[in-house]
Amino acid sequence: MAIQIGDKLPEAKFRVMTAEGPQVKTTDDVFKGKKVALFAVPGAYTGTCHKMHLPSIFLNAYAMKDKGVDTIAIVSVNDAFVMNAWKRDTDQRDEAIFLADGNADFTKAIGMELDASANGLGIRSKRYSMLIEDGVVKKLNLEAMPGKVEVSGGDTLLGQL
Repeated sequence: MAIQIGDKLPEAKFRVMTAEGPQVKTTDDVFKGKKVALFAVPGAYTGTCHKMHLPSIFLNAYAMKDKGVDTIAIVSVNDAFVMNAWKRDTDQRDEAIFLADGNADFTKAIGMELDASANGLGIRSKRYSMLIEDGVVKKLNLEAMPGKVEVSGGDTLLGQL
């Protein structure tokens, strides 16, 4: 069953790239005691994710932080090396943490997996955004179609703050 508003995030581990290489971050590390704008995409560098979803986040990053968001996080079922390269290529002002969910453990734990095997992509994440406060989902915007950014963009979440 998919996570819903009012649910607490389950324990899971992500990988993030550091100067020392990939490091583990837990859901507590990322979300505990913080207000986090979480954006999930099916894949780094894929057309809609790269050209539409990420720009909508970064165009609204300052405004989200002005409204009390502590952290902007982007999660995808990709490895830490890909997520690090994507951050380097898109996050020019270092406004977000890029979370690698390489085995889709977090994605599956919250019921947001998407089987994109027919397109050669394997198991991925559905496209959504969430506002999370101290590990609890306060807002959830799930796209009906993974190739669209109609309700999960930075502008939508900003309007909900």
